[in-house]
Amino acid sequence: MSYSFEYIDIILLAMIAGFIFLRLRAILGKRTGFEGKPTSQLKEVLKTVNQDKSKKINEKFDDEAQQEFLKGAKIAYETVITDFSDNDNKITTSRQLLNNEIYNQFNQALKERSSRGHFAEITFIGVNSAIIKEHKKICKILNVTVDFIAEVITCIRDKDKKIVSGDPEKIKKIYDTWVFSRDTTSSNPNWQLVNILT
Repeated sequence: MSYSFEYIDIILLAMIAGFIFLRLRAILGKRTGFEGKPTSQLKEVLKTVNQDKSKKINEKFDDEAQQEFLKGAKIAYETVITDFSDNDNKITTSRQLLNNEIYNQFNQALKERSSRGHFAEITFIGVNSAIIKEHKKICKILNVTVDFIAEVITCIRDKDKKIVSGDPEKIKKIYDTWVFSRDTTSSNPNWQLVNILT
């Protein structure tokens, strides 16, 4: 008789253990695949792969790369011109496209315009042409000089909205030579405006 009670106890304990196991599994879930933190060795491999990929992209600035660059340069040119010439007298949308020196120059010019009570109006018609004048790599920095020809309608008004300069009815052709730069060893693909030659 005592043996049957022992068997019942064992069965009950097994059932309780099984119930606890199933509950824990339901609550904690089941591990599948790799869920831990990557090892330092894996991080190093991934870093090397990314660097190699970046290096291959930046080793050559061939015709295809230049055409791709010019597409972005046209967008950057319009963004900067519009941001500088709109009526809020602030650099906002183009901040990331400018290095610190150019940003400070633009910012100072806008502060002076604002202090006179002037503001600009602009309609950007479009970029007529964008031609790479030269490109050269100094150590890890690639500099690309671009000649732009664009058309805009722009004028400066005072606080009474009287025209100070420009013509709000006339399309004006503008000529600029800008220098863009980027670190070819960086994983960041973005270029920055670093100099305005004309």
